[in-house]
Amino acid sequence: MNNKNKQIIPNLHEKIIEIGSINPVDIFGVNNAILIQLQAHFSKLKIIVRGNVIKVLGNSKDIAVFEETMLLIVSHFERFNNVTKSNIENILNAKSRVFEEDIKKDEVIVFGNKGLIIKARTKNQAKMVESIKTNDMLFAIGPAGTGKTYTAVALAVRALKNKEVRKIILTRPAVEAGENLGFLPGDLKDKLDPYLQPLYDALRDMISPEKLEDYLENNIIQIAPLAYMRGRTLDKAFVILDEGQNATENQIKMFLTRMGKSAKFVITGDATQVDLPNNQKSGLKKATTILKGVEGIAIVKLNEQDVVRHRLVKHVIKAFEKDYNSNKNTKPTNK
Repeated sequence: MNNKNKQIIPNLHEKIIEIGSINPVDIFGVNNAILIQLQAHFSKLKIIVRGNVIKVLGNSKDIAVFEETMLLIVSHFERFNNVTKSNIENILNAKSRVFEEDIKKDEVIVFGNKGLIIKARTKNQAKMVESIKTNDMLFAIGPAGTGKTYTAVALAVRALKNKEVRKIILTRPAVEAGENLGFLPGDLKDKLDPYLQPLYDALRDMISPEKLEDYLENNIIQIAPLAYMRGRTLDKAFVILDEGQNATENQIKMFLTRMGKSAKFVITGDATQVDLPNNQKSGLKKATTILKGVEGIAIVKLNEQDVVRHRLVKHVIKAFEKDYNSNKNTKPTNK
């Protein structure tokens, strides 16, 4: 009977994988939720779990990919003592991205909270890391979910921890409020917080809560509305302008000319998500066009291959980008 089965499926291979002394529930989740997630992804494989032993049946190439995935999952658990479905999603998505030899996989940007190791996860994120070493101004342009803001914050935190700068300044155009923040309740920080939540989320990954609170109270990390930066000279600081596509031409010129002699500037943005009123032009495209080739300024463009969120985000980006380019070629636009 077994011989007949082998003739019907001649390429069927079997692999035994052991996960050591780790509790299987910690790896595969309550009610095998993560195991179900893995089985759905590796639909061509038959996965059988008995205690700490996994038996896998299927094509040898698929088995090899599954074994590598399990090594990453076990390694993640050993490092963080936890594995979530979101972690699994990130690990599985990483399989679809191309990590070329020029990516320095072992280069850690910064060590975050609870053992979190933060480093470039895609080719263009690695370009950001390399570019800031030899350039004082960096434009990171790309769609949502490509990690441009997260990578920028990591670079800022590293510079602060290495005492390369004395402070971090985070700014973002509050276009939803028309830059008129006075009517919102609370102090200046309270008014701007809703617009800077992605930056706070990144900071919380990289700096302990107590230390982050201390940095904020002592202005080592500053929250500066773009509209309030006029007249300042930003020196010995790592400055991030997030959502740069929502800065007007005058605003982005004003911001870039705030740069002191010992400063690093990173500007992130997505030219396809401009929220400015129709009578105002985004300054991001113009800035990257006229500053291209200037020594000391780097421009890194990220794309759907750099997406590190849910796998569907990549498809959403491609669909909207196709529609955006189609409309751009058929209708005039002031953005």
